[in-house]
Amino acid sequence: MELGVYGLSAKATLGPLDTARLARRAENLGYRSWWVGDHVVLPSPRVPDSPMAPTDPILDPLVHLSFVAALTERMELGTGILILPQRNPVVLAKQAASLDVLSRGRLLLGVAPGYLEPEMAAVGVALSERGGRTDEYLDAIRQLWTEPEPAFHGKYVHFEHVDAHPRPVRPDGVPIMIGGHSPAAYRRAVRRGHGWIGTGSSPQDLIVHLDGLRTAAAEVPRPAYLGRLQINFMQIDPVEVDANNARRYAELGVDRLLVYPLPLEDPAAVETFLERHAELAN
Repeated sequence: MELGVYGLSAKATLGPLDTARLARRAENLGYRSWWVGDHVVLPSPRVPDSPMAPTDPILDPLVHLSFVAALTERMELGTGILILPQRNPVVLAKQAASLDVLSRGRLLLGVAPGYLEPEMAAVGVALSERGGRTDEYLDAIRQLWTEPEPAFHGKYVHFEHVDAHPRPVRPDGVPIMIGGHSPAAYRRAVRRGHGWIGTGSSPQDLIVHLDGLRTAAAEVPRPAYLGRLQINFMQIDPVEVDANNARRYAELGVDRLLVYPLPLEDPAAVETFLERHAELAN
């Protein structure tokens, strides 16, 4: 089981000096991946479902990861997650391929449909369309990454007689990680994802998610090119992960265990958190 860190593109840890120090420190401590979230805008005033206050700063994930890519050499760079319906899939395919090339194939593109209606409305997307757009956008992006003559005609995306280079480093494109805990998310992960990414408070929560993924695997086909479904999991509430839980996550088949230093507001405290958790992957 590999160890990753999540969330250091927001709040007190988003400045360039803190980002540089923490990214290099995480890599030197043996963390194998660095993950960030995504909100273009946040509801104001805050609504109960919103994970952040409207004035909480959070950087664009691809801009932030490009910065971290230039500072590091080995860590994978993950979006955990990027809200896919809010992005133009043709533009995103180019952005992700560019970052993948510049990072020498280190990008992991985690995506999910999102759930905050005010955020969706601000970018002109109906909340009721988010699932359909997510599936269609993934298929359209794959066309641009892998097909010799890309073309796509769907409900939301149309293109033909175009091409986009450079392509991602891997022949089958940037690895896609599907986020979410619903039956639809589990089916999407099985059908369209190289991996799944989720959260919970304990190994028992993960067991529930794994059961959902097994049910989905019996309902939808999995393309052979995707290989085995990778499992990425982040423990929240509590954010402290002890050795017993880490051992149990490894036994359950977690590929990447993500630790979440926030809501710590002091970058020095975040660094201490990373040092304290660095041994969990051993």
